[in-house]
Amino acid sequence: MDIDEQVAALDGERVDHRFKGLPPDAEGLTVGELAAQRRDLFGGGFTTPLLVLSEEALEHNLAALEEYTARYGLAFAPHGKTSMAPQLFARQLARGAWGITLAVPHQVRVARAFGVPRIFLANQLVDAAALRWVGAELDADPDFTFVAYVDSLRAVELMDAELRAAGVRRRLDVVVELGAGQGARTGVRTDREAQAVAAAVSAAGALRLVGVAGYEGEVPAADPERVRDYLNRLVALAAALDRAGHFADAEEIIVSAGGSAWFDAVADVLADVPELSRPVLRLLRSGAYVTHDDDHYRRITPFNRVPADGDLQPAFRLWAQVVSRPAPDQAFLNAGKRDAPYDLGLPAPRTVRSARDGSTRAAPEGLEVVKLSDQHAWLRVPPGDGLEVGDWVALGVSHPCTTFDKWVLIPVARADGTVTSYVRTYF
Repeated sequence: MDIDEQVAALDGERVDHRFKGLPPDAEGLTVGELAAQRRDLFGGGFTTPLLVLSEEALEHNLAALEEYTARYGLAFAPHGKTSMAPQLFARQLARGAWGITLAVPHQVRVARAFGVPRIFLANQLVDAAALRWVGAELDADPDFTFVAYVDSLRAVELMDAELRAAGVRRRLDVVVELGAGQGARTGVRTDREAQAVAAAVSAAGALRLVGVAGYEGEVPAADPERVRDYLNRLVALAAALDRAGHFADAEEIIVSAGGSAWFDAVADVLADVPELSRPVLRLLRSGAYVTHDDDHYRRITPFNRVPADGDLQPAFRLWAQVVSRPAPDQAFLNAGKRDAPYDLGLPAPRTVRSARDGSTRAAPEGLEVVKLSDQHAWLRVPPGDGLEVGDWVALGVSHPCTTFDKWVLIPVARADGTVTSYVRTYF
């Protein structure tokens, strides 16, 4: 089955205790049956805390990067580790994505189980069991495209030896990863190291060199000049490896970069990749765009620098209830570290919904989350505010990647509160 058929089959899963926040009276219904009921977010039996995706914001963000990558001539492999949601993978592919980027073998297995045809692994693959599995997938499906990083002679040795021992027939495509600088994360540090790794790949019978890649988000003390310098190094490395004949067996040469903070620089620099011996695939890998957020990515998105290129909207709201008002300046919500991200900033109140009459108001200035416990958010309440036990508070969150991983089945709702579908995650 293709990815659309596999995703459609998710509607057959039964609703039960595994899925926090869903209505207790939906026990035993299939996800599809529950979605067809079009329940109201507030009157439909949902319990708090409850993470909700905005249907309108999701659609807006998916369209924004589809249009952006088309405008700048970029292929797009959005990073799937952000959501690990095959339904969103399918929507990204339907909007023209070349494939899906992933980070570890488990994520690759999930994507393949749902029929993703092209996978870019932004990491080295040196796990023997995972190499054997990927090799078997390549041999079983001639239409499956898989590309992985390589940044050391030892990695080349391990990969080649394991694939040969397993009798894998198709060669595994790799790209040399260029590190973003001394003290940065992974990747070769010098052009000389890159040439040595490329030569080792060329000599390895089980591997094929098809390009270069890197992550500009790891550039130390990143600013526009330093980021562009790094990306120019990446482009120069592709040209140097091509002149040395290391891409002789490639059908196209991949030049890949791009997180969610500097994709404007990636678009600018990759537009100037010189003519090489093979067609060039300029591959962007941004992932957090799909839901954006209310703090970290809101502040660093390239659309702040170039508003004419588009914009993104925060798609998450975490609804929690006031469970205690022990002091005039203090309240507690029933959502904490198990429900909300906190690695790139605390959640922020956005909307208050009265438990008395269902009316809503914007969160007042001074209503602030100051701390998270495992299952509580500590609220500072401004003087005289009428926040009551039982009221619902919508929290904006920071960092999509550590939001998705706390929720297994996430309602998707329209602006009027109608729940239209559910997104399943696989972490």
